[in-house]
Amino acid sequence: MKINKSEDQVTRKEALKKMGKYAALTAIGTFIILNPKKAQASSPPDPGGGLGGGD
Repeated sequence: MKINKSEDQVTRKEALKKMGKYAALTAIGTFIILNPKKAQASSPPDPGGGLGGGD
């Protein structure tokens, strides 16, 4: 079985390297967006007792 390699194809090693970079960027972006201190600071104040706890 012969596999034709064209110039457009990437090797498995190159693909894994690129995926690693994308994964790192995604992790950093997610951490920045979901930063707990920042999310807590921008959340509204405590709304109260919830279901039936208003007495």
